[in-house]
Amino acid sequence: MLHPTGAVTCTDLIFRHADGTSVLDGVTFSLGPGRHGIVGDNGSGKTTLLGLIAGELRSTSGTAHVVGELASLPQDPAPDPHRPVAELLGVADTFTALRRIEAGSVAVEDFETVGDDWDLDERLTASLARVGLEGIDLDRPSGTLSGGELMLLSLTGLLLRRPDVLLLDEPTNNLDAQTRSRVHDVVATFPGTLLVVSHDRTLLERLDAIGEVRDGGVRWFGGGLSFYEDVVAAEQEAAAQAVATARSDARRQQRDLVTQHVKQARRDRQGRKKADSLPPIVAHAYRRRAEESAGRLRTMHEGRLEDAREHLQEAERRVRHDAEIRIDLPDTAVPAQRDVLRARGLRAPHGSTALELAMRGPERVALTGPNGVGKTSLLRCLTGQQPALSGEAEILVPHRLLPQNLHVLDPALSVLENVQRAAPETDPTRIRHQLALFLLRGDAVHQPAGSLSGGERWRATLASMLLAEPAPQLLILDEPTNNLDFASVRHLIQSLQAHHGALLVVSHDEHFLDQLDLDRRIALTGTKEPPDA
Repeated sequence: MLHPTGAVTCTDLIFRHADGTSVLDGVTFSLGPGRHGIVGDNGSGKTTLLGLIAGELRSTSGTAHVVGELASLPQDPAPDPHRPVAELLGVADTFTALRRIEAGSVAVEDFETVGDDWDLDERLTASLARVGLEGIDLDRPSGTLSGGELMLLSLTGLLLRRPDVLLLDEPTNNLDAQTRSRVHDVVATFPGTLLVVSHDRTLLERLDAIGEVRDGGVRWFGGGLSFYEDVVAAEQEAAAQAVATARSDARRQQRDLVTQHVKQARRDRQGRKKADSLPPIVAHAYRRRAEESAGRLRTMHEGRLEDAREHLQEAERRVRHDAEIRIDLPDTAVPAQRDVLRARGLRAPHGSTALELAMRGPERVALTGPNGVGKTSLLRCLTGQQPALSGEAEILVPHRLLPQNLHVLDPALSVLENVQRAAPETDPTRIRHQLALFLLRGDAVHQPAGSLSGGERWRATLASMLLAEPAPQLLILDEPTNNLDFASVRHLIQSLQAHHGALLVVSHDEHFLDQLDLDRRIALTGTKEPPDA
């Protein structure tokens, strides 16, 4: 390591979009060697923060400073498909120079190209073996790699540069369990300063600290994901108790103020009777003293009430309003004996697995398996989006498919119009009521889908799928938790709990699958033919 003290420092970092919308507001922190995770709701600014640190974005004000060599891996790296593996790894020029030197070259440019990388062969062999890609052809085009191979090779290429600071943005998206485990191992042993944005619970559990991006700021928690969640849960319990106490105090102060008004009105009546029997000068002085005393008491009680209300508002600000989706979808129910789906010897264009599957009633089935075996292609064949190589399939009930890319909504149409397009016979008032249950209320239902926040767009996508006509008795989901924050995953699970029909899901997210009360898991095997699920 050239800079064993690699570090990241952000000072009063502010970022606003061109329209003035604030994303980050005064972010200040400093990180040294160690493994640090970044979490937060979709749209909170996690990827923006990495972009500012990497120098890919320019801050509105403030600074992001890196000590040491920086390497950054974006979400879903997509190089030129014709680019060979050697270039993806960043070793093509060095290897060429090494080979020329071995053949007798004494050219200065060859020695300058090699620099300190005389051990590149050994390091590359060890690095590729570590991620399970030993023996890969360095001339192989990147376009022939699976998603997992592309991610592992991109990460390996960064590590070969021996960076001091490494930035990773959702490095385990779309990866099967084995590939995820290899990324986890790389992360766990990185010796420099690592900053990773992720919703991968297993990965986040292995980190030294968690930074939460929320309301434009970043707050750091020592320890992994469980520690962060425990601290937040304890804080929210305390915050809820503080709200209850503050609300009780505000009610008491309100009662005291009302009681004071009643008592003062009684005193005023008695005072007027007494003043009527006194000489005018004495009566005037008596009234003045009474009014001053009443004013002081009124001011005291009003001040106490105002303080109590301010304390209540402050307590309420500390409570996270993570609302839940509470819906019921009885029309999606399917009788226990009804045939839902049949697939016989179904083979997709990618992968060599032949799917044999029969679903009946409200069964919940997960298709699992390594990247490249053709899970996404099988779903497309099942739903008639592409022809199968062989076999046959039929879906016998109304169904809906949620693809990986989530391209379900028309971004130019409003949320209400998108749902009306899927349910043209449903009364708009009823649709608005249902959208409110998906936490889409007021003006949000009239906004163009393309202008919604990440969480709103996701809930609108769920609504358009679940409220469609006819009601879907079979839901087919392809990696639905990719890129979703924890709140959105929770909303998805709540929605699926309200769905009374059958479910067929492809996912590598074990935590998500564990929440679904599955009836069966079908592990797909066979020869990988990338690129596919």
